[in-house]
Amino acid sequence: MRLQTQLTLAFTTLLFITMSILAVTIHSLLLDVLIQNERNQLQEKGKIIVQLYYSDFAPAGFGQWLTDEGLYMFIYDREREQIRYHQDSLDPELIKYWVKTYDLAQQEQPLWYDGETYYVVSIIRIYPNIVNQDLVLFTPLDDLQEVQQSFFNQLIIVFLVGILVIIILTHYFTHRMVTPLTQLKYQLKKVEKRQFDDIKRVKATGEIKEVEESVIEMARELQRYMKSQQQFLQNASHELKTPLMTIQGYAEGIRDGIFEAEESDQGLEIMVAEISRLKKIINEMILLAKLDSDENIYQVHSLYISELIQSTVDRALPMATDQQIALFHTVKQDAVIKIDQEKMLRAMMNIVTNAIRHAKTKVYIEVTQESGRLYITIDDDGEGIDDALMPHLFERFIKGKGGETGLGLAISRAIVERSNGVIRVDRSPMGGARFTIVLKI
Repeated sequence: MRLQTQLTLAFTTLLFITMSILAVTIHSLLLDVLIQNERNQLQEKGKIIVQLYYSDFAPAGFGQWLTDEGLYMFIYDREREQIRYHQDSLDPELIKYWVKTYDLAQQEQPLWYDGETYYVVSIIRIYPNIVNQDLVLFTPLDDLQEVQQSFFNQLIIVFLVGILVIIILTHYFTHRMVTPLTQLKYQLKKVEKRQFDDIKRVKATGEIKEVEESVIEMARELQRYMKSQQQFLQNASHELKTPLMTIQGYAEGIRDGIFEAEESDQGLEIMVAEISRLKKIINEMILLAKLDSDENIYQVHSLYISELIQSTVDRALPMATDQQIALFHTVKQDAVIKIDQEKMLRAMMNIVTNAIRHAKTKVYIEVTQESGRLYITIDDDGEGIDDALMPHLFERFIKGKGGETGLGLAISRAIVERSNGVIRVDRSPMGGARFTIVLKI
């Protein structure tokens, strides 16, 4: 069953149950209101009847007039316990039965019953300070039930019209709500089939709009990831193929006697170097794969940022000294961070050694704090990074001028992101590149 149909049926069922309970309640309350209103009217009419009955102006055929008005009455003498007057149309035995059955001393009387019909009864005290007589005035409940039924029938018609209108509105609004979901389902099918270029935006509002934006963002990220994986495989095959072909060429040359003496020794040295390079590439590829998938590879510990910077400087200083590059560092405000010290040190070394290779005279490391975040900036005074290369610098096997495997910065980004941080690159005020790592304190 379609979602729209389910929602419409659910709302309709809930509405029907609610309306049914409301109709039953109103039906019951309406009769009570009519009965109470009739009692009040009987009280007013009874006072008038008392005045007429005990005056010299009582109309002829008084009893018949009451019958024509749908009213019945009798007068009961409480002191003598006898009926002083009753309409000719009333059965004296029935009146006696009522007097014995119901307590006339009560002002509020229940409905009286004669075996066939219920009556609304009102008792009026006749000159209570003078005589001990009660005027008992009553009228059949049938008339009130007819009024009740007539009103209830009209109410049912209103309810049915209201239910119909609400069902139409419910269908309309559920259609507006479900249609974006249906369209979103088709877009997800395109994602499943990897038809990223055919994905279209879906018009929606509220939470569905947020879901739609998440789906579009997911599709874009998935497309970017697949392209990066494709590019990674292509670059990886190229990077692995080059040293393997070199090794193969020299190995076959030595085997076939093409390289002899010094050439053979030189070929062996090249083979060893290419094997080392190949080993480094493979190890870095394995590390990247573990950083992406292995949750246990990253062990978090508390560490002062000054300790991390000092460890980085101590390890990078020999390389900087060898290339005659001045290495400066400043920690303006120390702080404790939760990271994997070994992995973050590797990320820092990848960036710092990269800066040393491209610097002319100096590299500067600075740590600052702002708004509960820690900023680590690494600046160099080299030639900087090409603008076209900068957006892709942290992708795998993307190498700048003088790069080695093209995996170092990709590893740094993976480590920083596993540390719930962000890494970015920009132009440095010193003229070269500026790498910025942002970590939460």
